Amino acid sequence: MKTNDLFKASGIMAIGTIFSRITGFIRSVLAVAVLGTALLADSYNVANTMPNILYNLLVGGALTAVFVPQLVRSFSDPDGGDGFASRLVTTISVILLALVAIGMIFAPALVRLYAPEFSTQGFEAENQIAIAFTRYCLPQIFFLGLFTMLGQIANSRGSFAPLMWAPIANNLVVIAVFSGVLILQEKISVDSITDAQIQLLGWGTTLGIVVQALILIPVVMRSGVTLRLRFGVAGLGKSFGLAGWTLVYVLISQLGYLVTVNVATSAAVRSAQDGLTTGVGFTPFTSAYYIMLLPYSIVTISIVTALLPHLSKLAMENKVEDVRLQLIRAIRMCGVVTVPSAVALLAFGPLITEVLFFGISLEDSRYIGYVLSALSLGLVAFSINLILIRGFNAFEDTKTQVVSIFIINLISVALSYLFLEILPSDLVTVGLGVAFSVSYIFGLFITIYLLRKHTARIDFSAVRSQHLRLLIASLIAMAPFYLLSWRLDWVNTEFETIQSLTHLLVVLGGGGSLFLLLANLFKVSEVNTAKSYLRSRLLKR
Repeated sequence: MKTNDLFKASGIMAIGTIFSRITGFIRSVLAVAVLGTALLADSYNVANTMPNILYNLLVGGALTAVFVPQLVRSFSDPDGGDGFASRLVTTISVILLALVAIGMIFAPALVRLYAPEFSTQGFEAENQIAIAFTRYCLPQIFFLGLFTMLGQIANSRGSFAPLMWAPIANNLVVIAVFSGVLILQEKISVDSITDAQIQLLGWGTTLGIVVQALILIPVVMRSGVTLRLRFGVAGLGKSFGLAGWTLVYVLISQLGYLVTVNVATSAAVRSAQDGLTTGVGFTPFTSAYYIMLLPYSIVTISIVTALLPHLSKLAMENKVEDVRLQLIRAIRMCGVVTVPSAVALLAFGPLITEVLFFGISLEDSRYIGYVLSALSLGLVAFSINLILIRGFNAFEDTKTQVVSIFIINLISVALSYLFLEILPSDLVTVGLGVAFSVSYIFGLFITIYLLRKHTARIDFSAVRSQHLRLLIASLIAMAPFYLLSWRLDWVNTEFETIQSLTHLLVVLGGGGSLFLLLANLFKVSEVNTAKSYLRSRLLKR
């Protein structure tokens, strides 16, 4: 797959991801406007995160890592892979439905596991609200699984765009729900929220996932795959064998995330006990995390989704040198976006969140920005690590990568608990961002070393040279705008929304334009490749 081909395969997905993230931003802003950033918002976000955690922990990671390579292999079956896909979808669906039922029964225990300090005296209301939200959100597990399975079937048939566009429908549904609540009642508190409002927000959030999954049914039907209800595990032995190590990988990852949720909610409770009103817990962390994922999602996920089926074919044909070249090409392409984005998020994090989260206090919105700046330090390493992990998946090696994620999470967990003990409660969430970044920077070197098992030594000199030029160009481009903001004291001055937006457009627009100019001067070929591709697409229209 040549660079232009990779751009073509990922272009539509990138556009879909952009719209998905934009609608996701609107959804996040409305959620903050309705629920705030303190304990009520944490109750909702912990509950809404629970289905994703349980789904990924038990099924999701295995599906993503194993399903595509195995589907590609099943195309050579006499039935074209229909039987394999039908049995896998049926088996996983039964598992997911059972998981939903068990989760709803043990919802109080789940909340106690992820937010233990909600059970302390004086926070009984937050605990009960979190349990109710959890029960309304847990059915998402089944539809998350259905969405993933249908999406991977479409991907294996060369249809990538729907998987990127379906989440937009999900966001639009939830936007409508939160907009309705906001119109009827501007802001809700722990004391004022009613059972009907909890049900509306909980079931409304789940409805978004339902719509997201069902949209893919006609896509799969058009792809030529015929799905039927087929029980039994014939032919699935290898898939579940590979999934076993993937489950260990995801288990380690989710245990690390469990610590993040624990530490963040503990910081929120302690801040409330200290009389602090600024939201400093799980909600600021997740809000900043979603913003950090924007540049990563636009390019990295789009490219990786287009690249994985091709990598699987190269690995099956034992074309190791081609696998190495594709991984290097993907990393270089992603760097064009992730490197300057990391510098911009580091320098202008509080300004970005001040504009995006205009419905809350300036102190709350800027705090999210400080967390965002901390997370930005690990953006590049996080993105490269994802690409390299797909190299393991292409060789159907779900065992070796467990070592990498174990070390990453070990570092993150150790730092998270350290920061909880030594930092003031209002700085703990920023510390979680630092812990995330440090863990992925160190973990990247482990992943590179482990991948040599399949690809031998990969020459990263071209990546280092390109990323260094991108970093220098980014720093030079952003520096004058940062100094201008500091000189005029814009970073400490409270503006109206329109003024803040203008300020943000000036610094990001000016810095981005200067970066492109410098990247061309520094001869970063991927910038010109992207521009040529976009120009050709526009001329075709």
